[in-house]
Amino acid sequence: MSVPFKVDLKDKVAVVTGGGGILCGVMAKALAECGAKVAVLDLREENANKVADMIKAEGFTAIGVAANVLEYDSLLAAEKIVCEKLGPCDILINGAGGNHPKGTTSKEYLFKEDLELAGKELTTFFDLDPAGVGFVFNLNFLGTLLPTQVFCRKMAEAHGGVVINISSMNSFTPLTKIPAYSGAKAAVSNFTRWLAVHMSKVNIRVNAIAPGFFLTDQNRALLTNADGSLTARGKTIIAHTPMGKFGDPEDLVGALLWLADNKGAGFVNGTVIPVDGAFSAFSGV
Repeated sequence: MSVPFKVDLKDKVAVVTGGGGILCGVMAKALAECGAKVAVLDLREENANKVADMIKAEGFTAIGVAANVLEYDSLLAAEKIVCEKLGPCDILINGAGGNHPKGTTSKEYLFKEDLELAGKELTTFFDLDPAGVGFVFNLNFLGTLLPTQVFCRKMAEAHGGVVINISSMNSFTPLTKIPAYSGAKAAVSNFTRWLAVHMSKVNIRVNAIAPGFFLTDQNRALLTNADGSLTARGKTIIAHTPMGKFGDPEDLVGALLWLADNKGAGFVNGTVIPVDGAFSAFSGV
């Protein structure tokens, strides 16, 4: 890939959780292209290695590491590998996250007649599985908090570092049908601002990027049909995105590199940056 502009990340070690995915994989490649030594962390080691191998094929430095962002011991093991092979983390991208059907309602609105079908043909608000909701919340919120605990300790000891969390436009305005995911991403945005204050005296900047709508492996089936045409939900999203399209993964790179660079964003701290094609600015009329 070719980054839109370059910042100097030479000798910096960047850790990207969820780095085996589409969006965070592009982020990992962009950081490497700017000189960072990148550790691609993913629950599935083969996905992490695939992205790391692509980075190395371009002549940059990367390793793939298996890590479960919900297991502290798994993260400690991953951090040990990163330190041994690349050095202590300077830039942490908390990109692991996602949704689950058990935290999702069948319909956008609840109607009285739906109550008779609840738990049978429909999943209403009253049928949401607490375990499913908890999984979504933990994956997104604890999956941001735990890696930060593990990888930022050495940042604090070295008196400097950068954390970039991946929030969502759901954190500003919750989307219909996905209360667990919306609530979890709102927590990530709130945590970002809290952590920026908490870490300010040890010179760790903490910000977040809030992507709008990007096609990924997780949402493609919800937004597009098998023939590539838009589903009803996909059409609604495009209709409410003034730029009239989904984002490309590369659209996140500019905000990522700006926030990662202490020269360009050295006084930027505690922010959540929307990258959404003006979705959040559109009132619908």
